[in-house]
Amino acid sequence: MTALQHVRPHAHYTVQLPRSDDFAFWRERARALIQCDIPPDKVAWVEPGGTDDLFSSGGMRLPAPLEDAPPVRASKRYLSLAKNAALHSDPNRFALLYRLLWGLQANPRIMEDKADPDVRRVEELDKNVRRDSHKMHAFVRFRQVEDAEGGEHYVAWFEPEHHILRANAGFFLRRFASMRWSILTPQGTLHWDGETMREGPPAQKSDAPQGDPVEDLWRTYYASIFNPARLKVGAMLSEMPRKYWNNLPEAALIPELIAGAQQRESEMVAAGEQSFEERPASLMAISEAIQACRKCPIGCLDNRAVMGEGPDDATLMIVGEQPGDREDQDGRPFVGPAGQLLDGHLERAGIDRGRAYVTNAVKHFKFTVKGKRRLHQSPTAKEIDTCRWWIEGERELVKPKLVLAMGASAARGMLGKTVSIAKVRGAPIPLDDGSELWITAHPSYLLRLDGEARDKQAALFDADLAAVRDRLEELAAQ
Repeated sequence: MTALQHVRPHAHYTVQLPRSDDFAFWRERARALIQCDIPPDKVAWVEPGGTDDLFSSGGMRLPAPLEDAPPVRASKRYLSLAKNAALHSDPNRFALLYRLLWGLQANPRIMEDKADPDVRRVEELDKNVRRDSHKMHAFVRFRQVEDAEGGEHYVAWFEPEHHILRANAGFFLRRFASMRWSILTPQGTLHWDGETMREGPPAQKSDAPQGDPVEDLWRTYYASIFNPARLKVGAMLSEMPRKYWNNLPEAALIPELIAGAQQRESEMVAAGEQSFEERPASLMAISEAIQACRKCPIGCLDNRAVMGEGPDDATLMIVGEQPGDREDQDGRPFVGPAGQLLDGHLERAGIDRGRAYVTNAVKHFKFTVKGKRRLHQSPTAKEIDTCRWWIEGERELVKPKLVLAMGASAARGMLGKTVSIAKVRGAPIPLDDGSELWITAHPSYLLRLDGEARDKQAALFDADLAAVRDRLEELAAQ
């Protein structure tokens, strides 16, 4: 008996899915139905809580394919689109996917046919689901609450358009692994206690907290980075639809920011017309000037400028990327974890930090807010180039014979262009004032590594510092 002989020719079959997002279950059942040669118009796919008046009472028990049933063909493109399309809220999506899978058995290249309406539809479903996931990543806002034991817990409310909650659990787990959090939606809930992920029943918006004190800091940050010169209301509404505004603490500021955009743009243009023609004549003057500098978005954040420190006639100038959270609080460069690591390596190399002038290519701390923490963000090339005015002023006044730039941002701050650290480290680069530039990695890079990788990079860092020490000794002997 063949695989087709045990299937009733005009029978209808109903597949009850255990979850609306269970693609694996659907794929298993679809494969079996294809192997039994059951056409799409004989199959009904029913989600939890759904009914199908035509088939629910008279559907036949699903057949099992015979051992000699032919394999099911599915292209990589089909599977890639189908996994997302299965998460869509369209009640006909599973029938669509089965219809396409059925067609693939006779025409393996059907997914390349852009004119096929089913192909176009599944591409549209995939696009909609990916967009909904993007919105979830961007617009989930956690608010702090106190749990039953008095500890910190963070709760967010989100209303997805499609069945994307479980599919995006991994994203939030990776991003907020150290926090205890819950995401509440009308479809279901996710709860992470630092060790275990649990799923829960659907929630209502009233179950979520309505605000916390941290949001004042977030609103200040959002207002400071709002750029009226780049405002396009239509594009903004496309990326941040009004339906999400109730969940966003910064949304209350948007109407006022839009209304004042023209005035702010005029102020920015006027500020931009201020030239850098007269550089401050002393390090103290630079220190005072950078406190008032707002020529890039970083200077508009809730932070303070951090001036370099050290002898004003130092032979060695050490340049990092930007202040960190600790440096911003203390007002001094390299006092946080990266600075402490640097101190240890300088001591091993025999370089006295106290005799070096230590500063950063960017004078303000660029950060993003996560909960109560301010997390480092790398400055853009434009922001580094804007701040070159100040680092060049420091170098002009200190007149070091050797400059050690640590990291790609520091190197760009000195050269005005991006270079590969791996290609230029370990050798001097002549500067236009007769001094030498040496480039190495930033100590924070070592902090992000573990095991053999960290040991290898630490050895390279030590070798770079040893070469700098040797060169300083040669310059001192001249």
